[in-house]
Amino acid sequence: MMAKRLELWRLDNFNIKRLPTLQDIYLFHGVAKDNPRDERLFALAEVRDLTPIRNEAGKVVRIPEFERVYRETLGPMRRFQLHRPPHRRLWWNRVLLYVWPVLELDEDEIAGLVDRLAPDTEGLGLQRVSVRVRVRTPTGKIKARMLEISNPSGREVQYRFRKLSHRPIHPLRPYDQAVVRLRRRGLTHPYELIRMLAPSSVESRAGFPAGEFIEHDLENGRLVPVVRGRGENTANVIVGVVSNITLRYPEGMARVAILSDPTRGMGSLAEAECSRINTALDLAEEMGVPVEWFAVSAGALISMDSGTENMDWIGRVLRRIIEFTQAGGEINIVVGGINVGAQPYWNAEATMLMHTKGILVMTPASAMVLTGKEALDYSGGVSAEDNQGIGGYERIMGPNGQAQYFASDLAEACRILLQHYEYSYVMPGERFPRPAKTDDPFDRDVSSSPHGGEFATIGGVFSDTENPGRKKPFEMRKIMEAVVDADLPTLERWYGMQDAETSIVWDAYLGGRPVTLIGFESKPMPRLGAVPADGPAQWTSGTLFPRSSKKTARAINAASGSRPVVVLANLSGFDGSPESMRRWQLEYGAEIGRAIVNFEGPLVFCVVSRYHGGAFVVFSQTLHDNMEVAAVAGSHASVIGGAPAAAVVFARDVQRRTDADPRVVELERLAGAATGSEKAHFLEELEAMHEVVRSEKLGEVADEFDSIHSVERALEVGSVHRIIPGATLRPYLIEAVARGIAREHERAGEPQ
Repeated sequence: MMAKRLELWRLDNFNIKRLPTLQDIYLFHGVAKDNPRDERLFALAEVRDLTPIRNEAGKVVRIPEFERVYRETLGPMRRFQLHRPPHRRLWWNRVLLYVWPVLELDEDEIAGLVDRLAPDTEGLGLQRVSVRVRVRTPTGKIKARMLEISNPSGREVQYRFRKLSHRPIHPLRPYDQAVVRLRRRGLTHPYELIRMLAPSSVESRAGFPAGEFIEHDLENGRLVPVVRGRGENTANVIVGVVSNITLRYPEGMARVAILSDPTRGMGSLAEAECSRINTALDLAEEMGVPVEWFAVSAGALISMDSGTENMDWIGRVLRRIIEFTQAGGEINIVVGGINVGAQPYWNAEATMLMHTKGILVMTPASAMVLTGKEALDYSGGVSAEDNQGIGGYERIMGPNGQAQYFASDLAEACRILLQHYEYSYVMPGERFPRPAKTDDPFDRDVSSSPHGGEFATIGGVFSDTENPGRKKPFEMRKIMEAVVDADLPTLERWYGMQDAETSIVWDAYLGGRPVTLIGFESKPMPRLGAVPADGPAQWTSGTLFPRSSKKTARAINAASGSRPVVVLANLSGFDGSPESMRRWQLEYGAEIGRAIVNFEGPLVFCVVSRYHGGAFVVFSQTLHDNMEVAAVAGSHASVIGGAPAAAVVFARDVQRRTDADPRVVELERLAGAATGSEKAHFLEELEAMHEVVRSEKLGEVADEFDSIHSVERALEVGSVHRIIPGATLRPYLIEAVARGIAREHERAGEPQ
């Protein structure tokens, strides 16, 4: 009866041998009768109690007996695997638990149980955990069902209920064998990735809305839908149309997907692959949708029967990517493994250049290299300890800003990609991303929001008594947090970009509308790594340095044609040190101005503290017809700050006032009349007094300059459109974005 309940008959296709376990736990080592290379572990056990433990809120926190049996079942599997070398450990293993009581948990409680127990399967090479349960139907009947918990990508757990199977477990098919081979190398099969990215409505997993993937292939030079089994693709890339159904896009967010197939020549590239990639870009342009590309590639195909023609085909793709992105197309790339040669250049053309809109996400196991480590070592080139050291995220692509996001695994990379679409996706035929539902009041006063440190609240930053002259450092991120919708998420772009820390780029929601929000650090920031002698010792607050200028320009370009850009500014200008000038400060600063001029959509620029220098030029409202500029009351806006103006521009006036001060005049008289040691004493006093008085006069002239060149004067001459109280910052920004969107619709003659 035990064997019948545990369905041992389903192992008929395998020669099995029982391994040592605890009592009531059964572990078998199986070898497929028709395929000796198909070795697996099968673990079986019974669960006789499902009594849950709940907390005070009634939430299930544990199911002790189920969890005990589950862990005791996995223990022998882990011991077996640890006694084998990594390359000989078994994959595609299964666990079957037979549960006696009726399962009375709701969907959320089942999901919580699965998430809680999933980490215990790490490193066991499981294909799935099958839990045979009895469930109550909506009519009250009790039926037997199989709860299948699987991890198709190797990184993301999902579960589903299905009817009981009445067939033996079949040996691995060629497709399954390919999946196992990739798992051993730490890679995910593209069709398993598709299952994760676009689950059917009956599958459930965190962060992935239901969707579908329609595979396409070439026919008469065009991509057309095809129906075929997994793994039956004839090229080293798979292309198709993927869509996910969300609350804002119930008709589905459609994209064209390109997936490298590393089971075939490590995704090497020749005519078959390049022609499909080019037609995929054509299809995306025709549909008016983004492209998402999951890239694992060894580069151009190297073989005895093809050569330079493969490079020509790669060049054709390069040209098509350039044309596609320059026309406003968006290509988003997830690097899930090693990219060599041609593929990194494609990635660069798609996501790294100034005009591009797409994102590039990398995982710990991924790298982009022009030449792999082994080839570099063989040719006498300079390499690193591994390919990640040459082109991985941590040391190379994250700090230099070419990779914009880091994901701990492929599942998180896909979640970042879908979250990016929440802010950026524009349905074909529409102009802007659709708004999201928010319960955060539009008229919320940000002044009471917490700040911390010297200012208890955001209101302290805007206060003339707590922050006279707006000269004290503050946390720009706190102001950004205060203005965006508190009940909707934010996504920071280029978080790991080194030397660009003074620029902050968020995708966020304002009044439910997706926007790109840009702020500038308003406190001194420590520098990482070696500091050149001709550069600043730290990143000064409110200052644009070359990398932060580049990040800012790229952020504006990336949002162009999609969503509004909102800038919260505390800017004293660009850093002009020799280091910054050597590192293309002029070029990257100019890129901001070009990005503003070329931006398609509404721009809102709000001064929250100070606004001076070259930053005024590249963010000037004269650069863009749909740009609204405002300032929080008490802010300062001028060509140059009062202090540097007094020290440099009005130095003679400061000197004249210093010389005319009665204290200086008196000491000069006394020194002139004295002799000997008394004269030396008065001269020493005069020098000290001169410094004190000069400092006072510098402050006087600076204050006079700031009082004349105030934000009110900027309003009078049209440099600023309005001055707003700090308490109304959030409602103003929401209304300004809405006005900008309305102007865009009016220009296009579209309904608002």
